[in-house]
Amino acid sequence: MKSKKALFLFGLGGCAALALAISCATVDRILVAPPLIPGAKYVGMDTCATCHEKKVADFKLTQHSRIQIPGDEKRVPGQGCESCHGAGSLHVEAGGGKGKFIINPGKNSEACFQCHLDKKAQFNLPYHHPLKEGKMSCISCHNPHGEDINKPKGMMMARANDTCYQCHRQQAQPHVFEHQAMREGCISCHSVHGSVNDKMLTERDVNLCIKCHAQINNTAGNLTILNRNHTDLNRGTCWSGGCHTAPHGSNINAHFRY
Repeated sequence: MKSKKALFLFGLGGCAALALAISCATVDRILVAPPLIPGAKYVGMDTCATCHEKKVADFKLTQHSRIQIPGDEKRVPGQGCESCHGAGSLHVEAGGGKGKFIINPGKNSEACFQCHLDKKAQFNLPYHHPLKEGKMSCISCHNPHGEDINKPKGMMMARANDTCYQCHRQQAQPHVFEHQAMREGCISCHSVHGSVNDKMLTERDVNLCIKCHAQINNTAGNLTILNRNHTDLNRGTCWSGGCHTAPHGSNINAHFRY
């Protein structure tokens, strides 16, 4: 009887969680307003469209366009461009122009961090992309105005890799002996924003490789568990000690050695 009751409660909890997830997916998110621009007032997305017609038209198809700014409905238009760029009246009065009295997420990532607090925390980890150092910004990898937030365009995994290849061109080169993990995407091994591990790896040791290579062929042709066959792995990682030193692929060795 108790087991049936527990099962019922578990099922009820699952339904409640599903309903909450659906409701969260369909309800517009409310967030804190972007950094203040002294003296500026909200003008609404239609005003922005006067000059940025195509960008606003594309933007209306994105999830970002649903972001809402809290406040007096008579004073705040509710959502749109100003949810990230800040109030735009001074920008309009100045006749537009880059950097004139409006927040530029390409230079000030705080505009993105108003929502993406988890990403802000990841950039504070020991190993991270140099966003805090000013060598890149969120829009180096993301297109906040496009229907597809990742850039460049294309198939999902190819697109994700191509985003990384904009800077990591050596890894983008074809290899005679290809590491198939590259087809699954750089994020198979790397945390894209930041990590506690060197090279922004998702795991710091052999556990990274064991996720895929739990079994390998030994000299007798039999399947052997990796950590039993490689008894010296406790002394390092798969890519250290002169072993698999070319984890992205090799042109000279099928075992990914230089």
